[in-house]
Amino acid sequence: MGKGRYLLKRLIYIVFVFFIISILMFWIYKSMPGDPVDIMLGSSKTTMKPDAYQALYEKTKASLGLDHPLPIQYFAWMGNMLTGHFGYSTQYKQEVINVIGAPMLNTVLLNLLTMVVVFVISIPLGIATAVRKNGAFDKSVQVLTIVGYSIPTFIIALLSIFLLAVKFPIFPISGVQTAGSTATGLAAIGDKLWHMALPVLVMSVSGIGGITRYVRAAMIDVLRMDYIKTARAKGLREKTVIYIHAFRNALIPVVTVTTWWVVGLFGGSIVIESVFLWPGLGKMLIDGLLQRDFAVVLTMQMFYVVLSLAGNVIMDVAYTMVDPRVRLDS
Repeated sequence: MGKGRYLLKRLIYIVFVFFIISILMFWIYKSMPGDPVDIMLGSSKTTMKPDAYQALYEKTKASLGLDHPLPIQYFAWMGNMLTGHFGYSTQYKQEVINVIGAPMLNTVLLNLLTMVVVFVISIPLGIATAVRKNGAFDKSVQVLTIVGYSIPTFIIALLSIFLLAVKFPIFPISGVQTAGSTATGLAAIGDKLWHMALPVLVMSVSGIGGITRYVRAAMIDVLRMDYIKTARAKGLREKTVIYIHAFRNALIPVVTVTTWWVVGLFGGSIVIESVFLWPGLGKMLIDGLLQRDFAVVLTMQMFYVVLSLAGNVIMDVAYTMVDPRVRLDS
């Protein structure tokens, strides 16, 4: 009952915040300079007679619903969005729903693979450094993680391109598949993974650095607890003490930082997708901003808003999974 009541409260909170942010986003983008209708019509202004162009302009503006006052435009946009109609892209000359499918899949694949790499490396590494605290291994890892966590992602991207794509041409610089490739099946999957390798490597560096340090700090705190000393005194195997007793109790702070890292990862991939010309949501968002394609931009922004709001609820639910003592209704 407590969980149901809590989730209902969080749902009401999410809906309220969603609408407030949507109003702010809509107002901000409508206040930006530039006329999307002019951009959509392109060179027609110079090739058509003024009267003909003005008639075409008014017709296009009406078809996009831009001839109504802003409040009416907002409610029309929000109503369409809630029913799965995200508007018409002035850049791609088609419905937004028809152009976001492939980029969304590319972004999700890129981020999921990055998450797998980060968790597989950072969690065991954080535990190992905590167990070997102040040893040579721990100090070496600490130096590397501080460097990886501190260097801006775009700097790491440029260095990786120079070293692994130019100086030593191991990986491709950009794209999602080899130009002109007709590969299918496993060969096509392998080609895509090959193109994903460098972006995933760059996105993983800061994540590994940050989460390794959080896991290490949480484990060191837990390993000092009396119940850990008691478990060891009872003769339990060291692996059982570390991975069953200590790690589970160290998970709450790790869950917090991991959840926000995952949410931030999707936003952070915007830079990486632009650098590597990866055809994902980030690149589409940048292109949409440059082209004043507000339908695409608002759709992408609201996707990130929903992701952030959902991250809050997932984090709270995850607390109860790793520690039954945590009660959601409290």
